[in-house]
Amino acid sequence: MTDLAFLLEIGTEEIPDWMIPPALEDLRTSFQRLVEERGVAGDGLAIQVDATPRRLVLRAGPLAERQPDREEWVLGPPRSAAFRDGQPTPAAEGFARKMGVAVTDLVVRETPRGEYVACRRVTPGRPTRDILAEALPDLILGIHFPKTMYWTGKGGPRFIRPIRWLVALLGDEIVPFELAGVRSGNHTRGHRLLGSDRIPVTLATYSDQLRQNYVLVSAEERRRKIEEGIEKLLAGTGLRLRPDRALLDTLVYLTEYPTPILGSFDREFLSLPEEVLVTVMRHHQKYFSVEDAEGRLAPFFIAVMNTDADPEGLVRQGNERVLQARFTDARFFWEVDQQKKLEDRVPMLAQVTYQAKLGTYLDKAHRMVRLGRRLARMLKADPRPVERAALLAKCDLTTEMVKEFTELQGIMGGLYARRQGEPEEVWRAIYEHYRPESMEDAIPGTLTGCLVSLADKLDALQGCFRVGLIPSGSRDPFALRRAAQGVVRILVEARLPLPLRRLLGKDQALIEFFEDRLRYYFREVRGFAYDEVNAVLAAGWDDLTDLESRLEALRQVRPTENFEPLAVSFKRIKNILRQANWPATPDSACQVREEKLEAGPEKELWGAFQRVRREVRRRRRNKEYREALEAIASLRPAVDQFFDKVLVNAPDPEIRQNRLNLLSHLLSEFSSIADFSEIVTRQEEK
Repeated sequence: MTDLAFLLEIGTEEIPDWMIPPALEDLRTSFQRLVEERGVAGDGLAIQVDATPRRLVLRAGPLAERQPDREEWVLGPPRSAAFRDGQPTPAAEGFARKMGVAVTDLVVRETPRGEYVACRRVTPGRPTRDILAEALPDLILGIHFPKTMYWTGKGGPRFIRPIRWLVALLGDEIVPFELAGVRSGNHTRGHRLLGSDRIPVTLATYSDQLRQNYVLVSAEERRRKIEEGIEKLLAGTGLRLRPDRALLDTLVYLTEYPTPILGSFDREFLSLPEEVLVTVMRHHQKYFSVEDAEGRLAPFFIAVMNTDADPEGLVRQGNERVLQARFTDARFFWEVDQQKKLEDRVPMLAQVTYQAKLGTYLDKAHRMVRLGRRLARMLKADPRPVERAALLAKCDLTTEMVKEFTELQGIMGGLYARRQGEPEEVWRAIYEHYRPESMEDAIPGTLTGCLVSLADKLDALQGCFRVGLIPSGSRDPFALRRAAQGVVRILVEARLPLPLRRLLGKDQALIEFFEDRLRYYFREVRGFAYDEVNAVLAAGWDDLTDLESRLEALRQVRPTENFEPLAVSFKRIKNILRQANWPATPDSACQVREEKLEAGPEKELWGAFQRVRREVRRRRRNKEYREALEAIASLRPAVDQFFDKVLVNAPDPEIRQNRLNLLSHLLSEFSSIADFSEIVTRQEEK
């Protein structure tokens, strides 16, 4: 049977750049699931996905030419009903006719229900071409996008953008199907301006034919073209690019044939804050910034055209004119905004709605002041700069600059505060209070900045959860997951010993939400094992700096010889207490009576427990968690002896109760650093 390669191209109107990578991954996963479930995936199946703004492309192989034949035994009537005196009955004859075989071809098979007449049936496998033709329309329409649209009329198919052409080739043959009136074929389209509108392709010629028509299908090839083009532009100029990975990723998926060009702007605009200039270039024009040899912003920019050349400089001149207008607006806003001080803008926040159920930004500013003051006092820090920064932090929302360039909120507030003579501690806290805005972004660089950022994020989380604005699924319009992740990162990375559980109050949904964020941060970002994270969280997570220290200690102690056997024993203790309906956390009634302890392993465990408990408490007070865990692990021989030699469920109820009390004290005392019973041992993994 021949193995074949497959090509699918979905030609569309321009797809938003940020939607393309996740859509490609969804397409890859869906196609792999399809061919594996239908049994047509060849050995060593490889799937490659690519995209430009106008096409999603999947190439896969090897695929089998057809499904393997399926063989099965079909049961008929019981043997006793099919044959009498060795002769077939009408039941056997009817079954044979139904199966299209002679009665003599029937066999008797033993089943759990007894002997039955059976017939071997072979179902031929379907051609892969037919399977794909049937499945591809639903597979294409099933690609996940955050938003989709009708384009053939209400009730028609939905996709991110109208589908204009389809290429589907299995080997040398077209896979025939139709979607929204578009028939699949072997013709693609080139660059919208530079290429042909009808290009015949085969599996072998697809990429080359498109390249000749000014389409680079590979995102990596477009990335290299941009990088190499920029390098040539700047060679010998004394200028260098300010790297911007995110902008580069955007431009890769905004273009089919990218070509960088170098433009310039009037040097007088360098009197504006650098942050303003870079934001205008990056966010509004998709331009790279350029700096001189000393690292200062230079009056140049690099734009990326979606064409092959600009011989007369018309594209460059057009970009320069647009940027000139943008910078002129920014300079006007910069001058106008400074006619009013930030503190004079505070009352204006009453006119800016934060959220309908949570009031205005003035309400939020006052809440941030109160929360920031509380946080500062918890840390025995001076609350005054925190209060001042919290009060002014949102005032730049009333400025013309931020109204026009929303990406500059916070940053402009900090710049205006600095220019208006606010202390560095205050203006820097305002400047950085939105940080961290992503997992790659830095946390605020000062304690005041960290506290104002925490006040902002905690206020948003508490308020939204209070009025029922809780993230669900992929919906998170107030970016609460990002806010919670920011709180976690600030507390951990700035080593702030603040009582997070207490700050969250009694909102159980908010507590569980944060617990999920903690699991994600320590597992996915910090690389701790999931069961170690579960074990330490189960022992409490009010102070995240303490939580991190306990996690580090647990990771270090886990490889030691006594650790996993003791974890197994803790699971056993927990199960015994649960089955006996005994409290895992002992109260005043759960005292161990020493006179009821039996000489030997039981008394030895009690003595070892008391000795280790004293050491663990001392180590815990000093936050010497590794040493404390090593001390707990040293109990392993005494615990093993106890379970080998002592019957916990003794016939005497007083002795049984005393032994359960002993296990309860043992479990409770040594679960304050980590719950050993949450550890998945190597034995359990097997």
